[in-house]
Amino acid sequence: MIEDFPEDVPVSGRQVAPLACPVSFKNKEESLSDDQQLTAALKAEIAGMRNWYDLAVKKRGRTTVGVSKMEIDKIGDFIGEFIMGNTPENPRSDISFPYAVNLLVDDLKAYYYEALTAQPGQASLSSEALNNWFWKETAASRALFALRDRCNQSEDNLLKLVGNMMLIPVDFAFG
Repeated sequence: MIEDFPEDVPVSGRQVAPLACPVSFKNKEESLSDDQQLTAALKAEIAGMRNWYDLAVKKRGRTTVGVSKMEIDKIGDFIGEFIMGNTPENPRSDISFPYAVNLLVDDLKAYYYEALTAQPGQASLSSEALNNWFWKETAASRALFALRDRCNQSEDNLLKLVGNMMLIPVDFAFG
């Protein structure tokens, strides 16, 4: 029960002095371009999924991640570099760049799906639920849409084909 008291809080004779040097920190993300923000969000999300992915591998004793032959953190760097308008080096000397991009995307999606299914209550998710989650709720999906756009700006027709046909399922390709 709250009671009213007739006395007011005593006022100190001391006044708070204004700060001599008020500091205004600019929001770090405000100084980044949209592509830089997306890349940072992708990398943070990949890092945030790491423990769940490691748990999934431990529980299952295997993983489907690895067809690209690139570490997941490097995949985030690669996609981020591409999103920001740079064409990264082909990470695979045995296949063409467009095919390497496709394999990197396959590994990224597998990483996310395996990580999610290791979380409590998520082990028996349907493929529809997994896809809805990935394509509608993750920074990775937003990065893949941006990657598709970059592929479509390429002079390489095979890379355009990969961007248009292989990166994003048709059910999600048009928003």
